[in-house]
Amino acid sequence: MLLSGKTAIISGAASPRGIGLATARRFATEGARVAILDIDADAAADAAASLGKSHIGIQCDVADKSSCEQAVARVIEFFGGVDILINNAGITQPVKFLQISAADWDRIQDVNLKGVLFLSQAVIPHMRGRKSGSIACMSSVSAQRGGGIFGGPHYSAAKAGVLGLAKAMAREFGPDGIRVNCVTPGLIGTDITAGKLTDEMRAKILEGIPLNRLGTADDVAGIYTFLASDLSAYVTGAVIDVNGGMLIH
Repeated sequence: MLLSGKTAIISGAASPRGIGLATARRFATEGARVAILDIDADAAADAAASLGKSHIGIQCDVADKSSCEQAVARVIEFFGGVDILINNAGITQPVKFLQISAADWDRIQDVNLKGVLFLSQAVIPHMRGRKSGSIACMSSVSAQRGGGIFGGPHYSAAKAGVLGLAKAMAREFGPDGIRVNCVTPGLIGTDITAGKLTDEMRAKILEGIPLNRLGTADDVAGIYTFLASDLSAYVTGAVIDVNGGMLIH
């Protein structure tokens, strides 16, 4: 098993059809002990219970630094350490540029970008002390192509910020044995997209995807597993596209 004996924190992992929970299931299958962090405490507990008795669910608002610190402290107390952090939590909003309010901007940036900062800040001192760790951050193809299908420009900006922040983290903490990488999914079938694609929209989108299908949560979970494991031991500061060829660059 690729993650035998490892402990992983995955944020935003309570949604039944989400990438986070799919990743948690894959990690558990590969032998990891998983801490599911989610703003919904009950959902986090239920999601962890669905994985088995070796896993825990903890309430965490990634946009609140103290919440992140408390959650990470609980994980370390429960498991004795953290080997892997998956910064997966995120929200989106389908609005046009001129419609973005100050409140909209702050909400999208706080969860998608500041959340990566705060949760990573809470975990890195521990990983630094162990001289080992793998962090993977959720960005998006919308950060690379200047817009997505369901996210507004403020979402693209936040996800582009994740790319820059993760690369800076990789450069700063590489000497401490900590690897930091990004995943940039294309259109993935999750609760965020469920029921929002008409047949006409789907057909038009598929015309621009060489693999001729939408992505699944398991497609992204597989890449997270690679980045968390020793298979990627010499990979840091990388951006891995999971978009079926929607964007080839």
